[in-house]
Amino acid sequence: MNKVITWIATCMFILAALFAAGPVEAKVSAEEAQKLKDGTLTPLGANPKGNEAGTIPPWEGGITEYPDGYEKGMRQIDPFPGDKVQFTITAANASEYADKLSPGQLSMFQRYPNTYKMNVYPTRRSASYPQRYYDYAFKNATTAVMGEGGNGVLNSAESVPFPIPKHGLECMWNHLTRYRGATLFRTYASVAPTPGGQYTIITVREQIMIPYSAEGATIDTIENKLLLFLQEVIAPARLAGQILLVHETLDQVKEPRKAWTYNPGQRRVRLAPNIAYDNPGTASDGQRTSDQLDMYNGAPDRYDWKLVGKKEHYIPYNSYKLHSDRNKISDIIQPGHINQDLARYELHRVWVVEANLKEGTRHVYKKRVFHIDEDSWTIGVADNYDARLEIWRIQEAHLMNYYDMPLVGQTAEVVYDIQNGRYVALGMTNEGLDWRFNEDYKAEMFTPAQVRRMGRR
Repeated sequence: MNKVITWIATCMFILAALFAAGPVEAKVSAEEAQKLKDGTLTPLGANPKGNEAGTIPPWEGGITEYPDGYEKGMRQIDPFPGDKVQFTITAANASEYADKLSPGQLSMFQRYPNTYKMNVYPTRRSASYPQRYYDYAFKNATTAVMGEGGNGVLNSAESVPFPIPKHGLECMWNHLTRYRGATLFRTYASVAPTPGGQYTIITVREQIMIPYSAEGATIDTIENKLLLFLQEVIAPARLAGQILLVHETLDQVKEPRKAWTYNPGQRRVRLAPNIAYDNPGTASDGQRTSDQLDMYNGAPDRYDWKLVGKKEHYIPYNSYKLHSDRNKISDIIQPGHINQDLARYELHRVWVVEANLKEGTRHVYKKRVFHIDEDSWTIGVADNYDARLEIWRIQEAHLMNYYDMPLVGQTAEVVYDIQNGRYVALGMTNEGLDWRFNEDYKAEMFTPAQVRRMGRR
């Protein structure tokens, strides 16, 4: 009898430990993975079919040819110049579309009933990627697993690890590991207007190396590095010279994120353990947290994650009008929200993932809900709730296909604070700013020693 009790207790202990660690076994069978090849799913796990209403078309490979007038190396031009606004959602009719809008989006109509609107265009499933990215998604499907507690990814490289997700955290890891090129250089503007619309443009330069996405990447060559991130503020003069270096790891249990900062006033490179979670984000005037950059980044360990399911949702997409170099920053920034005449919304299917703050952990957001585009694994909309579980901040990523790669990325990210009437818009590449891919970067460029040399110039 004592042996039976001991055996039961042991089993319960093991089960408790497994549940505490979170989902680890995530790979799917070879038969299920075959759906990525036989047309049942797209190569990245999306539903290739259109919807019954005809408002979402089938996925037919996305953008596979340059639009007329475009040559490689040019700034992206609109591949759908003839598309017209189908209808406009306003405060007066938002309730008619409530089932396809998030609570945060609906709150924007309430906060700005006279100025906020969404121009809805025909849905274009424009997402496309290199063939090797599709090939590795198929491979990863049968090999990738999450690390202890879901705080890392193992046995995966080059593509999303979980194209056929079973858990919310798998969807988030797909967002974190999605293809953004092996290297990326970008300069962009960040603006945090006052409620009255006054602002200062902060110009940021970023160099990013993504070992995980490099062609031929393996677990050994990655050396547990998801990405290396070097950011420098270059304007205005009072902020210029601030530098941030981040080493983002793949298995964050084995090796947590490391970060260093350089402050030109102190002329010292310092280890910065607070560049994570809910600490204020760079160049945001306190209007976003560190883990809101790129819609969500960093360790997921402070939340319990739930896969709510998939739904049809209006998200910013094919945002070439907003991206156009015909726009100045002053054309985009307005009191309360960006110029919505420049924004394009489309109906897409999204994965809905809910994050709830774990008992005993701390974060300014008690609950977060992410809407992840099924074709690109990029978060398009996120709602963030305060400790009272009231909407606090809503995020929108204005997505587009950088078809010279090809890949889906943002041309701007916006974080709206419903409560104080402010927002921060970052990633804007108008007025001569832009992204460049496939730069010749070496890991030696992303070291504290390199930050020290940059700071002494």
